Amino acid sequence: MMMSTNLFTGKDARAAALRDARNHRIHRAAAASIDELLASLSSSKHGLTEEGVRTSAEEHGVNIVTHERKKSLSRRLFEAFINPFTAILLFLAGVSTVTDMILPSFGLLGAKAADFDPTTAIIIGVMVGVSGALRFIQESRSGDAAERLLDMIVTTCTVIREGSHTEIPMDEIVVGDIVHLSAGDMVPADLRIIEAKDLFVSQSGITGESEPCEKTRAADAVEDSVTDYSDIAFMGTNVISGVGKGVVVAIGDETLFGHMASAVAQDAGDTSFSRGVNAVSWVLIRFMIVMVPLVFIINGVTKGDWLQSFLFGISIAVGLTPEMLPMIVTTCLAKGAVTMSRKKTVVKSLNSIQNFGAIDILCTDKTGTITKDQVVLQYHLNIEGEMDMRVLRLAYLNSYFQTGYKNLMDRAIIAKTEEEEEIDPSLTDLSEAYVKVDEIPFDFTRRRLTTVVVGPDGQRQMITKGAIEEMMSISTQAEYGGAVLPLTDDIKAKINDTVNDLNERGFRVLGLAQKSNPSPLDTFSVEDESDMVLLGYLAFLDPPKESTADALAALDAHGVTTKILTGDNDRVTRTVCEQVGLPVNNMLLGSDVEDMSDTELAEAAKKTDVFAKLTPDQKARIVTVLREHGQVVGFMGDGINDAAAMKAADIGISVDTAVDVAKESADVILLEKDLMVLEEGIVEGRRTYANMIKYIKMTASSNFGNMFSVLAASAMLPFLPMMSLQLITLNMVYDLCCTAIPWDNVDRSFVSRPRTWDASSVGRFMLWIGPTSSVFDILTYLFMYFVLCPAVVSGGIPFHELAAHFSGGELAGMQTAYIALFQAGWFVESMWSQTLVIHMIRTTKLPFIESRASAPVTLLSITGITLMTLIPFTPVGAALGFMPLPPAYFAFLIPCILGYMLLATIMKRAYVRRYGELL
Repeated sequence: MMMSTNLFTGKDARAAALRDARNHRIHRAAAASIDELLASLSSSKHGLTEEGVRTSAEEHGVNIVTHERKKSLSRRLFEAFINPFTAILLFLAGVSTVTDMILPSFGLLGAKAADFDPTTAIIIGVMVGVSGALRFIQESRSGDAAERLLDMIVTTCTVIREGSHTEIPMDEIVVGDIVHLSAGDMVPADLRIIEAKDLFVSQSGITGESEPCEKTRAADAVEDSVTDYSDIAFMGTNVISGVGKGVVVAIGDETLFGHMASAVAQDAGDTSFSRGVNAVSWVLIRFMIVMVPLVFIINGVTKGDWLQSFLFGISIAVGLTPEMLPMIVTTCLAKGAVTMSRKKTVVKSLNSIQNFGAIDILCTDKTGTITKDQVVLQYHLNIEGEMDMRVLRLAYLNSYFQTGYKNLMDRAIIAKTEEEEEIDPSLTDLSEAYVKVDEIPFDFTRRRLTTVVVGPDGQRQMITKGAIEEMMSISTQAEYGGAVLPLTDDIKAKINDTVNDLNERGFRVLGLAQKSNPSPLDTFSVEDESDMVLLGYLAFLDPPKESTADALAALDAHGVTTKILTGDNDRVTRTVCEQVGLPVNNMLLGSDVEDMSDTELAEAAKKTDVFAKLTPDQKARIVTVLREHGQVVGFMGDGINDAAAMKAADIGISVDTAVDVAKESADVILLEKDLMVLEEGIVEGRRTYANMIKYIKMTASSNFGNMFSVLAASAMLPFLPMMSLQLITLNMVYDLCCTAIPWDNVDRSFVSRPRTWDASSVGRFMLWIGPTSSVFDILTYLFMYFVLCPAVVSGGIPFHELAAHFSGGELAGMQTAYIALFQAGWFVESMWSQTLVIHMIRTTKLPFIESRASAPVTLLSITGITLMTLIPFTPVGAALGFMPLPPAYFAFLIPCILGYMLLATIMKRAYVRRYGELL
């Protein structure tokens, strides 16, 4: 057996090493003779001695599955509030607290009490506080999946020690113990079976297969997948019937179940969302690191006031920073969560909304997610393979009148008969027309069930259904071609061909036989199950949900590739895939996956859409290698065996019928079985991302343009183009206008394919679009400095010549008025350009004509522009240092803004041609 080679580092490499060691241990235990295995474990069929128990406990430890502790309150608070972006915001808030509040309060470094201004620190603090609180509250609602998983383990079991049966706590089991198993028990550790009688175990929690597996004392052959061994029983599985004994070969974390629990308990790690937001944050931080010192030095050298230059540099940092980013991002995510809740979808992790939209590969379990997780009778066929209502009628009598446990197939037969009653009157009121005489219950040795009934005509019928091999063994005749014929080799061959064809298509097949007037007695035994007439077959399948085919087609239309990862067998999986229109061009089994290194698996996974007979850690491994090679992966599942894969994915998705562990591991839970919600979730995720990236790009580029303009003004002008408080006011109102962006419309073309964070595109966009506004800022500078301000304030004399014509108080008043008018002009022009660029950048189409913003965005844009335009004419404007603008200014402003919008459109289209997309 080739061991998989894991090329990852850290926890991934350790997990791979533990997985390989565990699998090697199970292969070795399954293949060894019982005597050799017991000897190697220093045990015997009489169990361990007290000394042996102590020695084993010292060597192998205790039977406890460890898991990570819950995150402390302080850690959860830290993670909710602190990331690279909020860290820089908090740093700026701290600096602002010192420069705008502490220094003026104590008159230090020349600061005056009149300079006291807490605005910046308050705004930043509120933004960080609100967004962090929203995230903390939302994330705190998630449960601990590992604890739920561990709670499923029973606390006691029966072991044999020194020849005596003893019931002990599960955590006292040691390697080498002999464990006694009977119906209803949960297997307490990984065991090698040493005795078994009709021992059937449900491994659905491990493999996803609903059918119980028979466990024997010796494996038939060396298996590729550890879960295929018939002589190994795994911790956490359930004994359905029979009795047996097994020797413990692994306990605690070294069991297959322990590995699953450990995987669920681990931190999910960075997702596409967290990596993207952090990368964008660092792009913005790098711009600040370059711009702020540059502005500080240029202003200090040109103006000579280093303290004022330092304060202005801090204002530039604040101006460059989209301080509403945490708030806008959280609001976008929360809005997406609310939208999804209306569609009966629970969003447990806010970040998962954007991850939902970003996925380009959806990995899904089969049972319970794309199928109904219920057995349905698909075909009731006669020996010739034709649909036959008589076969259904007799099958109903067998299932309805048996008094034992009605299994999934019995219920499926009864449901199918009730469904067909409206079509065929012969199926109506069968339970009233027939009377039960006796039954021979099902057992796993005979693998069949018999009922004897009396019909309306007084004729007795013995009806038997069961495994096809058993049915042929008790039948001497077959109803074939309308006649009862001897069960010849030719007929047997045709029966086997039909059954094999159904099995290859993934159906579970039972045979149906009957015997008329079997005995005058009212009591029947197994010996009476003989000389029967074989009538036909019953073919069962877990059918796909009605919405599955449409959902998968919709996902494909949105650029999402669907991959099936199931523990079920390849034949059933192939049939279900064909029914939902998913082509099976290539299929890999768990045994194939086990033999591959991670590099080989990553290459194979790209070309393979269907994986079958997988163990839980193989599912998680496939998800991990896909993510490590650049894909954004979602995983949808509903069982314990899916929990680790959901944790490993960028987003875990579960359904309403899932077990608690799967729901706890999931980021999103679908409360309705309509899988079209998947498409709606993906579209909503892409809308959420679109509105987040809109804000980031438009604000970052606009702020960068403003700061670029400030840098130019610092070199060109003898005074600051805008004071710190004015700059903060401008950004605050603009940011308030942006609060409606989470509710903005998104072009249909944008949601047609997956979108992922590209931090480099933010930097490119800032460099392309930002300086576009600077062109018109500089044009505004020239107009204000050389035309409007001289004309209104100084009789045509520019600022730098005022000292030559005026002196004293007259000079100071004229300079103050000149600066106040200049700053008011740039303030209004900046607000118009910053706000209108929202409408330019939000779409690749022609704004206002081909694509319109939502009503809230439009309303706030108009309100913000109107408010900021009126401010210079109000007492608030006077307090900010502005003076009213003359009508001539607006004669310049309108064509200036129209020119800006035209140039921005040209640059936008050039950017799209160059890089293929705008957002």
